[in-house]
Amino acid sequence: MTAVDFAAFVGRLADIASDTILPFFRTSLAAEDKSAGGAFDPVTEADRAAESAMRRLIIDTFPHHGIIGEEFGSIREDADYVWVLDPIDGTKSFIAGLPTWGSLIGLLHKGVPTYGMLVQPFTRERFTGDGGGAVWRGPGPDHKPVERKLSARDCDHIASATLLTTSPLLFPEQKLEAFRRVESHVRLSRYGGDCYAYAMVAAGHADCVIESGLKIYDIAPLIPIIEGAGGIVTTWNGGDAARGGDIVASGCADLHKTVLKLLQG
Repeated sequence: MTAVDFAAFVGRLADIASDTILPFFRTSLAAEDKSAGGAFDPVTEADRAAESAMRRLIIDTFPHHGIIGEEFGSIREDADYVWVLDPIDGTKSFIAGLPTWGSLIGLLHKGVPTYGMLVQPFTRERFTGDGGGAVWRGPGPDHKPVERKLSARDCDHIASATLLTTSPLLFPEQKLEAFRRVESHVRLSRYGGDCYAYAMVAAGHADCVIESGLKIYDIAPLIPIIEGAGGIVTTWNGGDAARGGDIVASGCADLHKTVLKLLQG
């Protein structure tokens, strides 16, 4: 990185995403379908405008950095530093008026997720992490900004666990069976979280997220947040989650091992 104040720069990216997207939320915004005949995969003007604005700032400030974005693809993906952008993770929730979407901003250094931020403009929350620590910033009881350290909770017994996923409809049949095996053992299972589900694991309100078929921009920005809060993120077979795929995020290692065993049958 250069001498540019990193925290201030990421804050500017977050401000740009928030200022661009929020005016569209809970309006009659149209959504296009990117699926080409498959399952509905919406994109909106807000997605594209926010990513375009963030990309311009990155290119102007760090012209030698790479970018991987959901809407406009990759440039210089082999650079030492690569930004990973998902302007609206949870577009289906966004167009349904639900506040579980967020903007994801991540930074890879030589392929490793080193920093991540989840911005929720509507609730005015920001979850950040660098793998060594994680922080929540948002409005306090008097509506003034406050900051708290994020800490995932220990859950030694799966029977006490809270499990989250965006939707069982997103799992292929065989993988849905594996998810149901885990779900049958937990105390509580909830759907519809999108990226916010991972933030709740980092914040200690939930214990595990299981999802399938994620892209790099869906998960790479979230890994430093969860790991910074003391959690763990891997693929279903225990591998590196940074490039996406079938993903498990847990608040503690013991629960994670149990979940992986159940997923593998």
